[in-house]
Amino acid sequence: MTSVARRSTEIYRRCYCSPSMRVRFFVRRRQVAVLSTPCRTRRMKTIGVIGLGNMGRGMALTLQRKGFDVIGTDAAPATRAALAGEGLTVVDTVQQVAARADLLVLSLPTAAIVAQVVAGPGGLLDAPRDGLLVVDTSTSHPDTTRRLAGQLEAAGMSLIDAPVSGGPRGALAGTMTMVIGGSEADVARAMMVLQAMSAKRVHVGPVGAGHVAKIANNLLCAAHLALAGEVTRMAEKAGVPTERLLAGVNAGSGRSFVTEFNLPTWVCSGSFDSGFTIKLMRKDVRLSQELIGALDIDLPLSRRVAELWDQSAATIGDDEDFNRIVELGTRRPA
Repeated sequence: MTSVARRSTEIYRRCYCSPSMRVRFFVRRRQVAVLSTPCRTRRMKTIGVIGLGNMGRGMALTLQRKGFDVIGTDAAPATRAALAGEGLTVVDTVQQVAARADLLVLSLPTAAIVAQVVAGPGGLLDAPRDGLLVVDTSTSHPDTTRRLAGQLEAAGMSLIDAPVSGGPRGALAGTMTMVIGGSEADVARAMMVLQAMSAKRVHVGPVGAGHVAKIANNLLCAAHLALAGEVTRMAEKAGVPTERLLAGVNAGSGRSFVTEFNLPTWVCSGSFDSGFTIKLMRKDVRLSQELIGALDIDLPLSRRVAELWDQSAATIGDDEDFNRIVELGTRRPA
């Protein structure tokens, strides 16, 4: 051992699993280092999905198609019945899902509903399951996320935030993008499931960081859409059709995902059927202002974007497609 210990290079000596811990021994010069990483004590076979709306439905069906056993629930009986008709195992309550799941996916519309599912009556904390990993794919407030993660940890469970982009089509195809907040160990433990649901994943930091990144992403998207509506009207008035304008913009520095994808796909086509409502985007923009306010910083352009989206409620109904914001200023109040 003495001659080995004097070597300058690190030598791998032994790796084994105890019931709850994988321990690796490395020998360095004049030092023995022990690196510990959690061992996978529970295979991620049964996945629970809470919230079976546009996004949750797609994720649940994708996971089932890729070989996982999926069990889900939703607050709306009609939604539960519809998913049961599509071949998904559906139960009535959150606790029934959690009792059978190795990993739990949340796909819910607001931070308040996430908090209710976790900490409200009949929620996860009322019947904790030791070792359960919760993946919150909702767009939620990072402070709420951190608070709930602490409560779950105290009850023997874990949470990572992995909000998604890509819409219902991406959820159903498994091509979404995720920005992820959580510990390295928890993210690694969830990775097999995350990979099944998404095409791209970016781990941006600890718990809550995923929701910060998603709020930033959606605020940028909201700003790009509002401004795209104005510049296309400007160009049309100046005699340049939108399709030709976009060809020029997308060849230059002003391009964005909005000009490259949203406008050609849902605006120029007149379909406005992205599956994401303007009510939900207004909620996400309000989340950005709550976060900015909590940070006590002055961001005047972000504030003006939020004001425009709030004002849009007077002329664009809650259930309309979020891309309709490009029509702001062209409609009369209802």
